[in-house]
Parts: sequence; C-alpha cells; structure tokens
Amino acid sequence: MSAPPELPSIVSRAFDVSRKSGYVSFCRNETGRLLATLAATRTGTLAEFGTGCGVGTAWLRSGVQPGARIISAELDAKLAGAAAEIFEDDDSVEVLAADWSTLRDKGPFSLLFLDSGTPSAVGVDSIVELVEQGGIVVLDDFVPCEMWPPITGGRVDTLREQWLTDERFTAVEVMIAPDASAIIATRR
Repeated sequence: MSAPPELPSIVSRAFDVSRKSGYVSFCRNETGRLLATLAATRTGTLAEFGTGCGVGTAWLRSGVQPGARIISAELDAKLAGAAAEIFEDDDSVEVLAADWSTLRDKGPFSLLFLDSGTPSAVGVDSIVELVEQGGIVVLDDFVPCEMWPPITGGRVDTLREQWLTDERFTAVEVMIAPDASAIIATRR
C-alpha cells in the first residue's frame, strides 16, 4: 500500500517510548494512517481502549481536529505511565491507568478505537452506547477473510459477524495490509 515513509513526530515519539519500554505489540502504521484520517473527521471526544505504549493514541493525535479531546485507557499501569509521558505537555490527550469500562461515564465518543477481542468484551452490545449517533468504531487486529460467514481458526468469527450485521451500525471490513484488516462501523 502506498504511504509516505515519514511518520508524524508524535508517532515517532510513541515508537521510541514503546521500544524503551520493551513493548512490541502496537498499532501498525497502516492502521495508524487510517486512524489519523478518521480522527480528522471528528470533533468532541475520541477514545482508545487498550493504549499499550500509546502508538495508536499518537496516530489519533496526529489527525485530530483542534478542540477535540482524546482519552485512552490502559489496564497495565506501567504501560499507561509510559504512554502518558508522550502526551505530558498535551492538554488534548489524557491517558488513564484503568480498565476501559471506567470510561463509560466519559462518553459518548465520536470515535472509538479498540482491538478485536472476545465478543463479550468488545461486541456490539458492550460498545453501542459508548458511541454517539454518527460516531465511528474502529476494531483492528483481524485476519482478512474472503468468505461468509467469516471463518477464523476453523470457526465462525462471531465478533466480526456481529459487527458486520448489526442494524445499529453501518459497517465494513477493510484490508489494511495483506495480513491485516479492520472493521469500521458508524452508528446510525
């Protein structure tokens, strides 16, 4: 996929913090560019659940509109602390050492970014009320699938199926790299 090789400075800083922390699981650049593009269309409050060392949050920050706010929650206090360092001089970003469910009272969100996981944790029913009408949910870390129903690991991928068929959202799966896809869902 075509993309300029340069990274926004805030994203480079996040990668540096991630490396120093020994954290290697982070938002891919392809997903990051998608996040920055979508963040540029949003106002209000954006959120990320599962900050890690802040690479996804940095991508969101690189595209966000002036006046918008980003809140990110990371359960691991050490990782949250490392991510918070990236944004210590940025009043528009708040990183919390907390479970994502603690952000329920800080929404609804205009954009919500989270990793795919178990349907009970990040399924539509768990997330729908956290997103404003017209708000966008981005779920990443899917393996592309060309069949219906979607099959992953020899089983129906119920999370993917749920997001792509729920009538409260208009959703699409997009391939961001040959080995990775994301679901983008807009709340009706």
